[in-house]
Order: sequence, then C-alpha cells, then structure tokens
Amino acid sequence: MELLWPGFLYLLFVIPALLIAYIFILRRRRPYAVRFSSLSLVRDAIGKQSQIRRHLPFVLFLLAMSSLVLAMGRPVTTVTLPAANATIILAIDVSRSMCSTDIQPNRLEAAKSAALDFIEAQETNVQIGVVAFAGYAVVIQEPTTDRNLLENAVQNITTARRTAIGSGLLTSLEALSEIDDSLPSPFSGVEPEPLPEGVYAPYIVVLLTDGVNTTGPEPVFAAEFAKTRGIRVYTIGFGTDQNDSPMNCGGFQGSPDAGQFFFGGGGGGGGGGFRRGIDEETLKQVAAMTGGAYFAASSTGELQEVFKNLPVQLMTVTETTEISVIFVTLGAVLILLAILLSMLWHPIP
Repeated sequence: MELLWPGFLYLLFVIPALLIAYIFILRRRRPYAVRFSSLSLVRDAIGKQSQIRRHLPFVLFLLAMSSLVLAMGRPVTTVTLPAANATIILAIDVSRSMCSTDIQPNRLEAAKSAALDFIEAQETNVQIGVVAFAGYAVVIQEPTTDRNLLENAVQNITTARRTAIGSGLLTSLEALSEIDDSLPSPFSGVEPEPLPEGVYAPYIVVLLTDGVNTTGPEPVFAAEFAKTRGIRVYTIGFGTDQNDSPMNCGGFQGSPDAGQFFFGGGGGGGGGGFRRGIDEETLKQVAAMTGGAYFAASSTGELQEVFKNLPVQLMTVTETTEISVIFVTLGAVLILLAILLSMLWHPIP
C-alpha cells in the first residue's frame, strides 16, 4: 500500500497528544476519600470489567482518528481483477502436414472445427484474433468480437509450405500490440519493463502445431518477447504417430486474398526424432517460460477437450486503485461504536 498524500501522516502525532491529555485529565480529578474496612472489597467492587468500560470508548475514538488520518493520505494499492475486455489470439499451424488424414477428415479440418467451437463458447466481450503460420505468419483476422468475421477467417485458411512456429508467435504478439498502445511490437526494438512475477496482461496466445520449427526465429526466442510482456502462451501439439498417413486437403492451391488465404505449395511440417513429429520439448518450454501450459491432442475429441479446458478465465488485469473509502468507513464505524458504548455504559443523568 502507498499513499498519494503522505504528508497527512504528520496528523498522527495528534493521537499521542490526545492520549497524554486524556491521562492528564484523569489524574486531575479531585480525589475523594472513603473509608473501607478492607481494600480487597474495593478491588472486587471495581473489577476489570469497569476499567474496560471506562477506557474502551476513548480507545475506539483514537483508533477511529488514526483510520481517518490514513484516509486523508489517500492510500492506494495494486489489485488484480478479472479482465473486462480480454483478448485471445489463435495461432494455427497451416503447414502441409496438417493435411494428414490420420485424424479424419484431416488435421486441418479437425483443428478448424475445434477452433470454431472454442470461439463460439467465449463470452461476447472477449476479443479473438486469428494468426495462420506456415513458412511465414499472417494475421488473417485482427482481434474482434464479431463471430461472423472469425468464422470466415478460420474456414478460409488453407495450407502452405514449411513451419515457422516462432514467426507465428511473434506475429501474434504484433497483433496484440496493434490494439494496445502500451504493448510494444516485438519488431519495434522497444522492450517494456518486465511485469512482476506472477502478474500477466489480459491477453493469451493459443498456439497449435503438428510439427517442428523449420524456418524463421526459434520459438524459445519468440517466447522471450511474450514473457517480458506478461502474455501467457498455451501450446498444443496435435497429431498421431501415423506420420506416413495420406494427405488430403482437397488440393493445395491458394492465393493470399486480403490476408484470408495462405499460399499453397509443397513441403511438410514434420521433423525426425520427435514423437508424432512434434517438438514437444520446445512447446513445453515456450509454455513454461510464459506462464502457460502445454497440451497434447491426438484426435478430434481430444483437441476439442483441450480447447474446452483452456484456462481463459484466468485472464486478469492489474490496476492501482484508491482505498480511502475503506479507512473512512472503518473510522466512521469505530466512532459510532465509541459513542454507543459511552452512552450505554456512562449515561448522562
């Protein structure tokens, strides 16, 4: 907690001054001499309860004054709240290996179906953007709440050559920087101040791939940019061990039309030595670096379940808010309680 006007704390010196004055007044009361046969009878008659009743209202009054002085200093604190306008970027691998039919009708169509179900399930105020990457990455739909635009973007993506996972992640960060001026683009050469440990921006990237990075920057390099911006990356490895399955995407020809289509061509997204052709270790490392998580899916049902269980509800925003009202309320309650107890225990005759 910090104070916007810390100078008001000097008023706290009034509290010990009031306490000294209170003690002084008590001692200046005229003594009365009354003769008792036994001092023990006096102690029993007075008791601890009467001492508490005598001084508690004044103690409550001092606490109330302290609370009100703190309120005058305008205390502020940093709080984490659910993000009102969260943004999700879906980064989808569209390399030619996504045409593999080990998952019917093929990996790409299964990924499209799961992505569309995920989009439909989100709250209407959640912005979603779509990035497609193969040998290069393209924002095929800027973040929007228009579900029709998102549906058209996902349905129209086609395959291209090679796999640039790092480029897909960097382009996703670029798309987020376009909607948030405080978030520098990874291509600008400007780096933000790293967020405190455990604090994240209200943005996430969901990156789906079935292969290994074959071109462009390394995924771990791109993940460093996401980490410094507080953007969590959830990675999904999609595919089976049947890497020799026939490929069928209904043809590989395409052309970039307003960013909606990928260039068709040959090439593949697989890599030797990795289970199911997926570099799971790198995907796990990217997720761990950014505070996200890695998921594996080897069927349409598993992929739909992964999308369903993505922790998008964890998106929060950190705000600095003034909490003076808490101390004002506490002070008012203590004053009222002091007055009430004083009238109850020491009624005016």
